[in-house]
Amino acid sequence: MDTQSLRLFVLACEKLNISAAGRALGMAPAVASTRIAKLEHFVGAELLHRSTRKVSLSIEGQDFLPYAREMIAQEEAALAALGKGRTQISGTLRFAAPSSFAQLYIAPQLPKFIDLYPDLTLDLHLSDTQFDLIEGSYDLALRNSVLEDSTLTARKLADDQRILCASPEYLDRHGTPKTPDDLQTHRLIAFRNLEQRDLVSTDGTSAVYDPKRAAHRLLLNDGMTQKKLTVEGMGISINSLWSVHKELSDGSLIRVLDDYELADTPALWLIYPKSNVVSAKVRVFMDFLIEQIGRKKPWHGVP
Repeated sequence: MDTQSLRLFVLACEKLNISAAGRALGMAPAVASTRIAKLEHFVGAELLHRSTRKVSLSIEGQDFLPYAREMIAQEEAALAALGKGRTQISGTLRFAAPSSFAQLYIAPQLPKFIDLYPDLTLDLHLSDTQFDLIEGSYDLALRNSVLEDSTLTARKLADDQRILCASPEYLDRHGTPKTPDDLQTHRLIAFRNLEQRDLVSTDGTSAVYDPKRAAHRLLLNDGMTQKKLTVEGMGISINSLWSVHKELSDGSLIRVLDDYELADTPALWLIYPKSNVVSAKVRVFMDFLIEQIGRKKPWHGVP
């Protein structure tokens, strides 16, 4: 199978424009269209829906896309093993991450990364809402939950300690809970799914954080907004230490039930589709994030 046609197909999926993808690879629009048509004839399926205004992936194209990417990665790995691989990292890297973490830690590092790899285009999807990595055609994603999908592979970026916090003003007005059961009488800020979380104390005592049982609830789906409202005295919330370590240090937030934290051992994971070969663009970005963020862990050491 012609890997240049596969590159054209993958780029057309990213740009949703066959002509633009062809130009990026030095092809005239007519040549690009012909090569896509020949690839579709070869695989026996329409991979891209065309209209006069736009291009979109067919269902067959969605199924074929991860295999096309893997075949390209396999070729690059084979050439690199012979010393004939590309010296430049190029193309488009589609990366998804929680917006809260990206704003604080990833965005400040991007200028340095772009300086290192100026031929690589970053296509970022930032949201605190969960998404499907394969369906969204992402090359890489950051998640803060345990990997359950067997079609994905994970590499740990850092541990993720989660604790209960409130502002001094809130605690002055409503009192400080002494036990987890006291949370039922407080205002809790929680994510919209109202997920019950198990807590454990330093002496091994188990407890439950259950927003459904609280007297008052404020529901949302954005971590930065949750932290901001907690600082402004709207209630008690669970936050990752990486999100609130500065506020804990300057006193704008206070740890509540400081003997307790989440019973599970959450971590920040870099997730990517399972493959025999990790593409060069994915590998260099993972290595960069681990070096600049994972190993330095700027939020560690906070009480």
